Formats: sequence, C-alpha cells, structure tokens
Amino acid sequence: MTFTQELVLKTEYANAWIEFLSPKGEGYHIEIFDAANYSIKAGGKRIRPIIAIAVCEMLGGRTEKVMPFACAIEFIHTYSLIHDDLPCMDNDDMRRGIPTNHIKYGEAMALLAGDTLLNYAFETIANAKASPEIIVSVLKLISSASGASGMIGGQVIDIKGANSYDELVAMHKMKTGELISVSAKVGAVVAGANSQELSQIIAYAENLGLAFQIRDDLLDVEGDEKALGKPIGSDEKSGRNTFVNFLGLSGTRDALNEYTMNAKKSLDIFGDRAEFLLNLADYLLTRDK
Repeated sequence: MTFTQELVLKTEYANAWIEFLSPKGEGYHIEIFDAANYSIKAGGKRIRPIIAIAVCEMLGGRTEKVMPFACAIEFIHTYSLIHDDLPCMDNDDMRRGIPTNHIKYGEAMALLAGDTLLNYAFETIANAKASPEIIVSVLKLISSASGASGMIGGQVIDIKGANSYDELVAMHKMKTGELISVSAKVGAVVAGANSQELSQIIAYAENLGLAFQIRDDLLDVEGDEKALGKPIGSDEKSGRNTFVNFLGLSGTRDALNEYTMNAKKSLDIFGDRAEFLLNLADYLLTRDK
C-alpha cells in the first residue's frame, strides 16, 4: 500500500469515528448541534487524529481504543477554529472553502458552538471505554495542551503580537504545536509506550508542529487561495509577525526543512515501523493547503 492510499484510509477511518461521536441532540436548542456539526463536517486534513492513530499502530496498540481521545482532540481543534475566525479575533469570512461559522449562524451561535465542542470533547473522553487510569491520564494531557499554558496561551501571544523570533516560536509551540504533540502522546499512552519511546515520539510531534506552522506561514504568502479555501495575505494585512518576517522566504524554507528533518530523526529508534509517520512529515512539508 502506498503512503497516499494509507493516508486516505486513515482519514476515512477518522472521519467515520468523528461522525459517530459528534454531538447530537434534539429540543428547543437543536440549532447548537447544527452549528457545531457545520464546522466539524467542513472537512480538514484530520492530521491530529491521524497522528494519534499512526502512533498507536506503530506501537502495536488497538486503534479503536484511541479514537474517542483522537476525536476529542479534533473537537477541540474545531472549536478553536470557530473562535479564531470570530470578528473579535481574526475576523475571517471563509474557512475550508465555505463561510465561517459566525457568517453562517451569527456571532453568538458561533461562540456557543465553540463552547459546545470544547465541553463535549471532555464528555467524549469521560465516556470512552478505557480504564480509569488511561482516562485520567488523557484528561490531564489534553486539558493541559488546550488550556492557558497550551493552545489558549498561544492565542494570547498571537493577539498581543509576537515581537521577537523566540516569542514567535513559543507562540506556535503552544497555539499549534500542543494539540499536535498531545495527539502523539495520547496514541503512545493508549498503546503502552515506555519512557524512551514516549520521549522520542514527543520530539517528533513537537518538531512536526513547528514545521506545520512554518508551512502555513509560507502558504499565506505564496499559496493558492482556491487550494487553501481561504484568502492569502491575511498575516500581512493584520500586521502579524511570521516566520517569513523574521527569516525571509529562503530562511523560512530552510527552517521548514530543518524541523522536518529533526522530526524524522526522532523516530530512528522505531525503524521500519515508523514508515507512515516519516512519510507524513514529508507530506506536510510540501502540502498546498
């Protein structure tokens, strides 16, 4: 099986679980389920659940055991995008080629849709068919990664603006990297990774998270709007500092290659078992959306 075929299968597997576990309900408040699922079903690369699946598989774990946690991470990621697009944040009208949640449902409902997905993520974790020890461990990891010292903290730096290269790196480690990193951690924990395996997997995910953001910065300058599903040049218009600002285009490409190489090197101890994750790093290096 080629990497592309395996990626498609993993994406379809993730989407099936996301559909199965997505928030559902009836009543006078039914609009909130429509709004939340509008953004969940908008698509996306599903990189976070795919990483959780791939790490779990690499270590010999059962993928169905990791899926509630992988879906919870995707729900949190989706909530963050809904809030990120709001007028009080980035004020974006398009996401993944369709109107953003607040354009479709209004600001108040979009805010509540994000809140719904955040809370529902932890409900999904709590209801997973796993041991209490695994559930508590995953709750600690995901709540930390998505909280004030993780994704939300990174968003705070983004609102203020990163005024130095070190601050920019710290921001993206938190805002983007933490959810990518915790996806790998969760896959490793469910599969019963030892301390050495966990350390190397974390190193892979942390480097991959930064490479992912660097590629985003490049795409915002030289990407194709149709492929991206949103306008390019938004960072320049908002006056945001990016890797391109600090390093230039050539330096940013060098940094992208370096972080990708470091991510792949971290998996040396796994040998051939890491083939999919190695290919995933290369795939993300050249993605166009």
